[in-house]
Amino acid sequence: MNTQWLFLWLEAPLQSWGYDSKFNRRDTLEFPTKSGVLGLLLCALGASGKQVELLARFSSLRQTVISYRYKINGEFVEKLPFLHDFQMIGSGYNDNNAWENFLIPKKADGSSSVGGGTKLTHRYYLQNSLFAVLLEVPDDIAENIAFALQNPVYPIYLGRKCCIPSDYVYQGIFATPEEAELAAMTKAEEKALFRNEYEKSSGKWKLAEDFRVIDGESSEGDVFTLNDIPLQFGTVKKYKDRRVTKIIHE
Repeated sequence: MNTQWLFLWLEAPLQSWGYDSKFNRRDTLEFPTKSGVLGLLLCALGASGKQVELLARFSSLRQTVISYRYKINGEFVEKLPFLHDFQMIGSGYNDNNAWENFLIPKKADGSSSVGGGTKLTHRYYLQNSLFAVLLEVPDDIAENIAFALQNPVYPIYLGRKCCIPSDYVYQGIFATPEEAELAAMTKAEEKALFRNEYEKSSGKWKLAEDFRVIDGESSEGDVFTLNDIPLQFGTVKKYKDRRVTKIIHE
């Protein structure tokens, strides 16, 4: 299969890339997952439902994530902790209203639970994170993907619908990963230059690589397994494992 490399810039006040979430606890990794990135592409394409055949085309293709963090006078700015958000689900409904009564959580037999069935959910978000994602894509659909990212059918978001990108996601398609990475470096330099000109601070800002996550096993970093290669979306989702290496930039 002939391929090209898609460069995505993922920047937002909040991002959340789930990997082991339950109903009442929505965790996030510290970087975008492959399933999350492909979900973003499918939103842009308007490709809803299972999409088994389309996802199969990406199954063996590579993804590299480069995390960037600002430096001031040569020192990394302290990374913000995960934002922990509490949400109440199922409270405040009027059981005398047919529609609102339908939304109240019920037990298996259809009756209301003690206390109304209100549930507390915990949701976690990355704060002010910046990533370059270099994704290998099939050559014959690369231009369609590029067009869709600039003219999305459904709104695109960074992990959850409340995580709206604050910069253009699509940054170009390239013949090689080296060309895509060079474009990412240029983008980071431009962001730092703009911040230096805009803030007029006494220090000098630089946007530098913090870490990267590559496919496969490498002795350069920590190797672990993610269950984030999507085989099927829709109501019943299916995934398979991917070995990745996280390399911290010294």
